[in-house]
Amino acid sequence: MDFAALKVGYVARRNAIFANPRFQHWAARLPIISWIAKSRARGAFDMLAGFAYAQTLRAYVESGIFEVLAEGPVTIAQVAEKLNLSPEAAECLLRAGRALMLSQEARRDGWMLGEQGAVIAANPGVQAMVRHHRLLYADLADPLALLRADRREPTQLSRFWSYAGALHGAATRGQDTAEYSALMAASQHFVADEVLATVSFKDVRRLLDVGGGHGAFLGAVGNAFPHLELGLFDLPEVAAKGAEILSERLGAHRITAHGGNFFNDPIPTGFDMVSLVRILHDHDDAPALALLANIHKSLTPGARLLIAEPMAQIPGAEAMGEAFFGLYLWAMGSGRPRSPAEIIAMLREAGFSSAQVIATAQPVNASVVIARR
Repeated sequence: MDFAALKVGYVARRNAIFANPRFQHWAARLPIISWIAKSRARGAFDMLAGFAYAQTLRAYVESGIFEVLAEGPVTIAQVAEKLNLSPEAAECLLRAGRALMLSQEARRDGWMLGEQGAVIAANPGVQAMVRHHRLLYADLADPLALLRADRREPTQLSRFWSYAGALHGAATRGQDTAEYSALMAASQHFVADEVLATVSFKDVRRLLDVGGGHGAFLGAVGNAFPHLELGLFDLPEVAAKGAEILSERLGAHRITAHGGNFFNDPIPTGFDMVSLVRILHDHDDAPALALLANIHKSLTPGARLLIAEPMAQIPGAEAMGEAFFGLYLWAMGSGRPRSPAEIIAMLREAGFSSAQVIATAQPVNASVVIARR
C-alpha cells in the first residue's frame, strides 16, 4: 500500500473541504466544530496581525512605558507626558497593550502593568531580544526579495552578528563581538534554565562550552554545580573576557580560557563533556558537520556532547522552529533550524556512537540532544 499517495490524497481532499464556503458556513454553526473553526480563524488572524502585535511590544520596550506603568496606577495624561505623546496616542498604545496583556486599566483612568507586561518588564533578556528584532523586521520588509537574494549579500542581521559578517568577508571588530556577547548573555539564561531543569551534571567533572561567549551558560551551570571545572572556548578576545567574568563570579581556580576558531583550531582536550549552546543552528550543514567532527576528535571514549538550542519539528513549537528561526537564520545568511532527527544523523556521521533527545519543558527556549563518543 502506497501510504505516501494516500496521505497526498487525504491532504488534497481536506484542503478542498476546508476551502469550501458552504463548509465554513456550516462548521461555524455546529457547537463542537464551531469552536475548532473559531480557533482556526483566530490563528489565521494572528498570522495576519502578528507584525502589529510585535511592533506594539517593541513600542512598549523602547518607549519606557513598562517603567511608567510599574509605578502605577498612572493616568493617560501622565503616560503621555512621560512618553512625549499626545493623550490620544498614549491611549491608543495603552489600549493596544491591554489586548496583549501588556497593560491593564486597574481603575477609571488608572493604568498598570498587565500580566505579560509584568513578566517582560522584569526580564532584560526578553527586552534585549525585542530591541534586536528590529533588524530582522528590516530584513523582512520584502521577504521575497530576501529569499531571492544571494545569502552572501550583507543584511542587517549579518552585519550585527560578527561571525556571520566574517563568513561574508567582513572584518570582525571588537565592537561587533562585544555587542554579540552582550546580547547572548542577556538571553542565554532561557536556554540555561531549560538545560538545568533537564540535565544533571553531577557525574560531570570538567565541562567545556564551545562558542561560549562571555560565559553566561557556564556561569549558570557552574553556580548550580560547584564541583565543576569549567572551560570556555571562543575567539581569543571573547574567551579572555568571559574567563575574567567567570573568575570573579565562581573563582579563578575553576576557570580556563581557550582562544581559537572552533572550525580550524583543535578543540581543547581533557573534558568529559562539551556543550554547544545555540551554536549548531547558526551554521550551514558542511561547517556544522565539520564542527561536530572537530569536537569528536577532542573527546575520549565515553565523553559526551550536549547540544541545546531551539530545534525544528518539535511538537508544540513547530512555528518557532521553522517559521521564526527558519527566516531569522536565512536573513542572518548562515545556518538553519534542524530537527532532532537531523542533528542525530549528523552526529552519527561525525563519528559519535550514540545520541538521544532529552525532552524539555519549554522547547520554544531550547531542546536538548546528548551524544556519546
